Order: sequence, then C-alpha cells, then structure tokens
Amino acid sequence: MPRRHLHVTGAAEAPLRAALRALRTELAIPDAFPPAVLAEAETAAKAPRLPADDATDLPLFTIDPPGATDLDQAMHLARRADGYRIHYAIADVAAFVTPGGAIDNEAHHRVQTLYFPDGKVPLHPPVLSEGAASLLPDQTVPALLWRIDLDAGGRRVATDVRRALVRSRARLDYAGVQQQIDDGTAEEPLALLREIGRLREALEAERGGISLGVPEQEIVDRNGSYSLHYRAPLPADAWNAQISLLTGMAAADIMTAAGTGVLRTLPTAPDGAVARLRRSAKALGVDWPHHVSYADVVRRLDPRNPRHAAFLQDCTTLLRGAGYTVFTDGKLPTPAIHAAVADEYTHCTAPLRRLVDRYAGELCVAAVAGREPPEWATAGLAALPDEMAEGARRANTVERECVDTVEAALLQPRVGELFDAYVIDVKEQEPTVGTVHLDDPAVVARVEGDDLPLGAWLRVRLTQADPGSAKVRFAPA
Repeated sequence: MPRRHLHVTGAAEAPLRAALRALRTELAIPDAFPPAVLAEAETAAKAPRLPADDATDLPLFTIDPPGATDLDQAMHLARRADGYRIHYAIADVAAFVTPGGAIDNEAHHRVQTLYFPDGKVPLHPPVLSEGAASLLPDQTVPALLWRIDLDAGGRRVATDVRRALVRSRARLDYAGVQQQIDDGTAEEPLALLREIGRLREALEAERGGISLGVPEQEIVDRNGSYSLHYRAPLPADAWNAQISLLTGMAAADIMTAAGTGVLRTLPTAPDGAVARLRRSAKALGVDWPHHVSYADVVRRLDPRNPRHAAFLQDCTTLLRGAGYTVFTDGKLPTPAIHAAVADEYTHCTAPLRRLVDRYAGELCVAAVAGREPPEWATAGLAALPDEMAEGARRANTVERECVDTVEAALLQPRVGELFDAYVIDVKEQEPTVGTVHLDDPAVVARVEGDDLPLGAWLRVRLTQADPGSAKVRFAPA
C-alpha cells in the first residue's frame, strides 16, 4: 500500500502518540464509522451473499505482516505435469456490500485504508475487514477464487475466476515463510513460492518490468527508548508480490478482452526524471553504466546497503504519475500499460483496503462467466479515477506527514547532536538546500547550508525537530 512503509514495534512514547492524534485532526481524517454504517456492517457480517461453489477443501494459506487481521489474499501452489497451478483467493467484499447502501457510500468517501505508524484508518468497518470478510484461518468465507495455470517457465497459459466458499488453513508471516523455505522445512505448496516467484521475476526482467524493494522504516521500542531503523525486504516479500502482480495482469487481460474495465496505468518516465536518477546514482556511488537500463540497475541493488537503500527511496519518484484509467465499449486507453510492470495491469487483490479492487474483481467474474456485469459495477466506473486519485493524494499526504512527525518526535531530544549522513539531493535552483540520508537513525530529511557535497558523506548537526510542525532540519557541522 504505502510506498514508504512505516510501523511501530512496541508502544510509542506519549509525545509521538500526541503528535499523531494531532495529525489526524489536522488532516481531517475520518475515524469512527457512522452508526448507520456500523449497523449495516453488523447485519451483513451475519448474512453475506454466499456462492454456490464450495472450495473449502483447498488448503489455502495467507502471508502477511505479523498481527495482520485484514487478510485480502490466500493462496495454494501446486505442480502440474507441465508447470504449476496457482489458486489465489481474494476476499469477496461485494458479498457484504449493498450497492448504494451505507457501507458502499462510506467506502466511496474513504476510498482506501490509511496507514499511520500507530494503527490504520480502515476502508470498511472492522467487523467486516478484520472479521467476517477477512480470510482468517479456519473461517469459511466467500471469495473470488482465481485459478492460474503456468507452464514450466512460469508463463501464464490459462486463467479462471469464480465465486466460491474458501477456508484458509494457516496465517503465515514473511520472516517465518523465509525461514521455512531456507531451511527446507516448508511443505511443497509453500516451498513452490520461491520456485514460482523466481520464474516470474525472470519474466519480469525479460519484459523490462521492475519491482522496488524499498526498505521499511521501523520504530523500535527498547524499554522505553525509541529508535528508527531500516528493515530490508526479504526475498519472500518479493515472491509473494509476484503472485499478486500475476493476478493483476491476468485481470487486466480479462477486462481488455471483454472491452470494459479499469487499469492501473503509469506512463513511461520522461527523460528528465531518468536523468535526475542517473545523477542521484552517481552521487550515491551506485554503478549505472550508460548501456544498462534503469530496471537492470534496480534489480542489482541490495536494500541492506545504505547507499542502495537511499537510491531505492529516490526511485519511488518515478511512480508519481500512476493512476487509474477506465475503458468501455472496447475502446482501450493509450497508453494502456503500467511502465513499472511493463504490461497491462490492474489492482484487484486488496478489496478490503482499496475501493477500486472490488470493481475490478466484479468485472472479471462477470467476463469469465460470459455475462454482463452488474449495473453498480459499470455505473460507478466513470467516477473511479477521480475518486482513487483523491484517495491517493490523501494517503500520500498521510504517509509524508507521518514520516515527518515520527522523525521529529523521536529526534526531538537530540537537537544539537552530530550525525553522519549521505547528501542524496541538492536543489538545482537552491544549491544551499538539499536532502540527507542517515543510516542510523533511519532518517531522510532536509539539510540547509553552503557547499553541500552531492553524493558524499557529510557530518551534520540536528538543528530542529518539532513534531508539532512536523519538521526535521539539519545543517553541515
């Protein structure tokens, strides 16, 4: 969801909690659900629209961060005689939502789940998103069940999606999955995640796509002492993401063939943006020969390396043009691809947390069944791009302000201290203003001073850290 992940380990200290509460108020973030929404959700949780097909014999499992309860996806992986079969269950939110009802209207207002370091502001009431509609273990729930067959090289050869009752058997987390796969204790349905994930990564490289392994910022509580650290993503994170990408590409193909749908699109980055990244790479000591593509450079990076982590964070600027494009009557948009995926793609695997996914899933189920989609799914399409754009703007603001607030709150007692940092950016029009990347603590912040050495180490002094104004400032020491 967020491009720059941030979460709290342990209970955050009082100043941070207070600053985050103030931020919610300042940004007018919706908090409690209206009584009518909660009442409708309670009723829907007890009586969802259930499908006729029963796939509860399929031993699905989920992979999510520890403690997560809003579980959108569950999978089962198996070998076929000439390849692989993926079953991928996606929470069927439409089974609980009445079009035009209180839950639906509130979802169109909220658009997507918002993530704060100390919690989230959900898209749907928790009785649904963390309860009746979630793919929690040992709970029978309605889902959109995808079946995707791959050949021995990992290429998709057949796709199907239908409504079915499913029952997940296990809730796994990334670290545990990585450990089981690495030490050879994973059973085949889980062990195949690495095999299939690597094949899909190779195909991604072949078509020129790229996935950014941006490190998370983590706030760690050690007996009341708080610090910021980076957590590099595990290979299992990337393999799991490849299953979601595969499903989003399959969904895009289904909708484009049907002539009606919504795509996640991203135009090719302008030359100026790529040139800027080349300068950033040079400044950070990231090797980028002129004959090597941006995608190939990123694939070689190690997010555990502070310079590489800084460059990966900088690479997220190329995602800023992403949006949603609706099409009807077979009139496909131009361009129709997502430049980072290097193919047609849509969001369809997180309907508990993102409004558009409910629409994409519904259109795909209808198309595969050879019937017209329900009126609500087509009538709401035209407004989706603007709704999602506004939701993304709000989410990006929350993300940016949260990072600033957390950094300011945790650094406030250290004003005047010295730190080692990389200068990762210097404004061309304001050469006395730039950005520094600290490895310890894990901070990216503004620096102001003369003769900022782009791409070099710089000893800096913390001059300001005010969670009220959410600003952290450094100056050359």
